[in-house]
Amino acid sequence: MEDEEVRLQRSYYAATARQYEARHVHARDEHYLALSWLAAMIELYEIRSVLDVGSGTGRALRYLKQRFPGLRVIGVEPSVELREVGYGLGLTPKDLLEGDANRLPFAAGAFDLVCEFGILHHIRTPSRAVAEMLRVADKVVFISDDNHLAAGFWGMRVTKLVLRALGLWGFAYWIKTRGKGYRVTADDGLAYPYSVFDDIDSIRAQCSSIHMLNTSGSGPNLLTSAGHVALMGLKTFNEAPRIIRGSVEPSVY
Repeated sequence: MEDEEVRLQRSYYAATARQYEARHVHARDEHYLALSWLAAMIELYEIRSVLDVGSGTGRALRYLKQRFPGLRVIGVEPSVELREVGYGLGLTPKDLLEGDANRLPFAAGAFDLVCEFGILHHIRTPSRAVAEMLRVADKVVFISDDNHLAAGFWGMRVTKLVLRALGLWGFAYWIKTRGKGYRVTADDGLAYPYSVFDDIDSIRAQCSSIHMLNTSGSGPNLLTSAGHVALMGLKTFNEAPRIIRGSVEPSVY
């Protein structure tokens, strides 16, 4: 079943690759807000290498390369059609590689920081991709993705939270989608009901601290009010760097 779903999603990208930037990349959208936060963290924690998982046409790669010319930035993307568009936008095959989020072709701790922007809700088992990101990241994991728990009217959000707490949300969505467990739309292709909060326990288990930002929506409770969330997990920093006389004092490892 999963292979068929992967085929459907790849077919969607193959058919829409030339329109990908127009459909999915917008100035000041939720992922650009997340990228701006990420850029500040790259400076603060003196990150020297970044892996972007599921790069698409390379929006994050181009942003980071322009912002940090000396930064080692590599992306992986399984869709050959999206990679070809990325090459046409200035990236090279050394910048944007073929790769699967569930089986990253890198050694443990190969990159200071590993990030993703909006791909986990396209993967049936996103926890596998998150585990791979945690394995390959030496210092920081950064996720910018959906929070379906904040979608819908108030009653729907409460219902989803209750079903989730009872362990019944997956079954309820399976019934809602008539046994598929996913939806297919013209704007986003095949997608699953994903929340950044679904993987927070596994991230917390390997990170000394976690920081979160609502990149769309508002309200004091991100779980119920933020439709998109950016999450940063720090693996090896015991405390945030301290700014002293205009420079960054390294954290204690």
